[in-house]
Amino acid sequence: ALAAGSTAVSYARSRPTPASSSEIHRQLDLFEEVLQRVRSDYVEKPNDAKLIEAAINGMLSELDPHSAYLNPDEFRDMQNQTTGEFGGLGLEVTMEGGVVKVVSPIEDTPAAKAGVQSEDLIMAIDKVDLKDLTLEDAVKKMRGGVHTPVTLTIMRKGIGEPFDVKIVRDVIHIDPVKYNAENDVGYIRVTTFNEQTTGALQNALKQLKEKLGPKLKGYVIDLRNNPGGLLDQAVL
Repeated sequence: ALAAGSTAVSYARSRPTPASSSEIHRQLDLFEEVLQRVRSDYVEKPNDAKLIEAAINGMLSELDPHSAYLNPDEFRDMQNQTTGEFGGLGLEVTMEGGVVKVVSPIEDTPAAKAGVQSEDLIMAIDKVDLKDLTLEDAVKKMRGGVHTPVTLTIMRKGIGEPFDVKIVRDVIHIDPVKYNAENDVGYIRVTTFNEQTTGALQNALKQLKEKLGPKLKGYVIDLRNNPGGLLDQAVL
């Protein structure tokens, strides 16, 4: 039954036209049949909620690498991060090929000061291998009380062996915009798109205009290693 279900789903994907309402219901019936077979015949009793969540994430992963489902805990975590202040190490991470990968260390945070770099792979946290953990579980292990230490085992391109980095957790205050005047050009660095970005950017523009006056030729907006964030803050 599982093999037949897999074949049917593959066939549905290959169809060039959108599925009709009746076809969608047929596929949902197939999904329910496979789910019930897993629940009744799998060697161990599965967690129903995890099965459904994995199915949802599997569906969204077919869209693009950036679409995902956030369960209530993950959604709260995302809200905490986009407010511009949260506890932790100051790392933006993702899961790639089953490995936790650093998207970017946030400027002026414990992780950045400890030398963690973009593209680093986090292999273990406090000597606990991450290969069987989800991204959510790995992030939870990196969090903890303020001023408590955590050790990351990192694999980096160009270095043959993994190495340890000890970091002390802290409250992370995100300053999303940094700026200064370079001769007659305003330099603006946007580090992330959180709830404070638009206001901070508008303030940077105002301050640079006042400082440079009529000699202002323009601006350089630096988005390097910006991990993204809120869409309404990124579109001005």
